[in-house]
Amino acid sequence: MNIAYGIVAGLLALFYLYSGTLKVSRSRDRLRPMMAWVDRVPLPVLRALGAVEILGAAGLILPPLTGIAPWLALAAALGFVLLQAGAIAVHLTGEDRRITLNAGLIATAAVTVWLATGL
Repeated sequence: MNIAYGIVAGLLALFYLYSGTLKVSRSRDRLRPMMAWVDRVPLPVLRALGAVEILGAAGLILPPLTGIAPWLALAAALGFVLLQAGAIAVHLTGEDRRITLNAGLIATAAVTVWLATGL
């Protein structure tokens, strides 16, 4: 179970580390081709969302590796499920109705939650 968690959580963490870094560091103009919804949220919210994604990625990996507060990995995975539920709502309320990636991420985060219960 730990190997499976490491693989799934590692891939999820890599995605969110990349996505969060983009949101924290890039301008709206550079994000717009990838994320059509960036004009509908204030810039500080976008930056905060990126920071949350980076911290969540660390929360998936560091607690199980260090053995310190491993329950934080479960909390981070649950947080990503909630984050993607909100992301789907944002996509569906705007003109961008592409939620395939979000659905895949919510499923992956849910599997990570299940695997984290065995840590």
